[in-house]
Amino acid sequence: MLNIKQSLLAAAMGVASVNALADGFYLSGSLSYNEMDDTYNDGSFTQQFITGPGTAIPAGVVLPVGTAVGWNTDVDSGAGANLAIGWQMNQLRFEAEYAYASHDVDSHFNVMAAGIDLSNEDAGVLVSGLPGNLGISVADLVADGAGDFTADYLFINAFYDFDISWTLKPYIGAGIGNAWVDVEYNPSGVGIIDDDDSVFAYQVMAGLNYWCSEQLSFFGGLRWRQTDDIEVRADLLPASFEIENESWLAEIGARWKF
Repeated sequence: MLNIKQSLLAAAMGVASVNALADGFYLSGSLSYNEMDDTYNDGSFTQQFITGPGTAIPAGVVLPVGTAVGWNTDVDSGAGANLAIGWQMNQLRFEAEYAYASHDVDSHFNVMAAGIDLSNEDAGVLVSGLPGNLGISVADLVADGAGDFTADYLFINAFYDFDISWTLKPYIGAGIGNAWVDVEYNPSGVGIIDDDDSVFAYQVMAGLNYWCSEQLSFFGGLRWRQTDDIEVRADLLPASFEIENESWLAEIGARWKF
């Protein structure tokens, strides 16, 4: 995964070094407020799982491979940064961009396995071979929600700047690339998931440019960003999960044209 990331970054820097010799080369950077959509952890057991002692569910219940397991996750708003190198030709702009985003997890809820709501079960049901109850429900265990999503992105973007007589000039854009997303869930100090995935990513952008001079401009806008589903494996359970990753960003930044 690291080799792919390094290769993409090297290619982007190579394009930038060529473009630097031509008029229209620019650098830009922005900070963003990110609102990631709450998500569902859609999984299944990859090995046979035998329940520990629950409340209504006894120890020793066998859940075969492929049995569905999942829960909902509320995600807090987060922050991000975006850095780009690009080239402008009339009203068109093309750029290579690196972006970073981070979101804390607020809470988990509605834990289900084999179509059964485990919320009121003793959390011991999740631990095979446990000799007795843990004295805390599954719902209370996961409500703490500690954890986070962090992501590194590399995009190739294209923009169109509208040539109008306003002081603030609108723009639209779109980009495709790759994301390296790390998922960590450890509610109540229990490590449930700590894994990462490399996935295809895409985004669309719109906003306003304000030119202070022929070289310096400031901009603000919105982005919608999404990746393919993140595939991760759990530590607590022998299960794998697919997690959606979609977010809205509000950003402000500056651009310097050479």
